[in-house]
Amino acid sequence: MTRSLSIVIPAYNEERRLPATIKKLRCYLAQTAWDFSEIVVVDDGSRDATARMAQSLDSEGPPIRLLRNPGNHGKGYSVRNGVQKAKGEWTLLTDADLSTPIEELEKLWAAAANSGGQVAIGSRALDRSLIGVHQPLLREAAGRLFNVGVRMITGLPFQDTQCGFKLFETRAAREIFRWQQIERFGFDVEALFIARRLGYSVIEVPVRWNNVASTTVSVFGGLAAFIDPIRVRWHQLRGRYR
Repeated sequence: MTRSLSIVIPAYNEERRLPATIKKLRCYLAQTAWDFSEIVVVDDGSRDATARMAQSLDSEGPPIRLLRNPGNHGKGYSVRNGVQKAKGEWTLLTDADLSTPIEELEKLWAAAANSGGQVAIGSRALDRSLIGVHQPLLREAAGRLFNVGVRMITGLPFQDTQCGFKLFETRAAREIFRWQQIERFGFDVEALFIARRLGYSVIEVPVRWNNVASTTVSVFGGLAAFIDPIRVRWHQLRGRYR
């Protein structure tokens, strides 16, 4: 399989984290055998200097491409925008805080390559001993409850749909996100639901993960995500995914 990669980072008010994140990504990519690689930063209407910071970092190493959403539309919108513009044959989605270390990409790549699958998703739930820094107890409990609800409502078999570390064959990703209806944090559930309806193979892979305290996810946004699995089923009943 071709080793060309686009790393898509949805970013909202991430000017402080971007320099260290880009440095880690470039160091990793310099030591691996990808034939082509690029870093795509999707600015979701940030109110700080995220866009300017991304542009200033594009000096040497794998190119950095800045995409700018027309205002603040949500993480799902940003991911779709990045996937549509990705040039690599494989696209990695990762959060700007690198809560999953970039080195875990090798696990996802190996899982996809060995199985012939088109999607490999990082999971915190398959092996919780790999979690170095846990979330606050209430937030972690809410996450577990959310994933139970996802399995009950959508029928998805995955233990963790919300880990932000996911690898897609770009051709498959474009087809999956073409049907996307949800633009904010519940988009992960919808994308995996669509992937399975389209017949793509999705492999769940245990990865290392560390909670980063300065998250940009609001409590309201997290609670709103609980409604999204129901939205997915509603969109299915209305024929939105045909």
